[in-house]
Formats: sequence, structure tokens, C-alpha cells
Amino acid sequence: MDTKDTGEVEKSMALITIEIIEYVPNSVVIKTILKKSTGNISVMSFDAGEGLTEKTTPFDTFAQIIEGKANIIISGKSHLLETGQSIVIPAHASNRIEPNGRFKMIMTVIKSGFEDMM
Repeated sequence: MDTKDTGEVEKSMALITIEIIEYVPNSVVIKTILKKSTGNISVMSFDAGEGLTEKTTPFDTFAQIIEGKANIIISGKSHLLETGQSIVIPAHASNRIEPNGRFKMIMTVIKSGFEDMM
């Protein structure tokens, strides 16, 4: 898989998403698929026991599990997602990602412009 200076994957090339990122022991790995001023798409791998701490963002985020399972906690409510399942994390909602073993996911952030009106 070739990447350009932007760190993005090469455009107009078919790829198998779960194969463009590997697990690294005791780590979370993030690979940018596409990054634009209007949002970005990343693929992430989480080793067992690894997750993301609680945060809020001013943007809607689409999270899709592509391998394994994870708990996505949105505003205190836990959602167990398995391979093939997805959820939209609303803008300004507190959220964190907890592992349920190793897993891989795609995160798509949409920068709607709403944050400019606040």
C-alpha cells in the first residue's frame, strides 16, 4: 500500500480496509484514509485492553467496527458494537471507546460548519 506525503492512502486504488492497518502490541494505531477541511476518514486498530479516553468534539462522527467488538459510550450510555455495526456519535456529546478484545474500526468525522455558529 502506497501513501502520499499527506499520509493518505493512494486514491483510485482498491483496498481491503482491515488489511491497511495492523495490530501493534499495547497500542492504538491510526491510519488516515482521507483528510479534508470538511472532515476526515481514519482506520484504527486497538490491541486488547486499549481504548480512547473520554472526549467531546464539535463534529458528528460515524464509527464502524470492521473487526472485533468495542463498547462505545456516548453521554454515559454504553453501546456494544460488533463487526459490521456502526453508530453516529453526535457533535458535543461526551464519548469514549472501550475495548472488548482486539478490534479495528473506521471513524468518519463530518465538519458541518455548525461549530462556527456557536
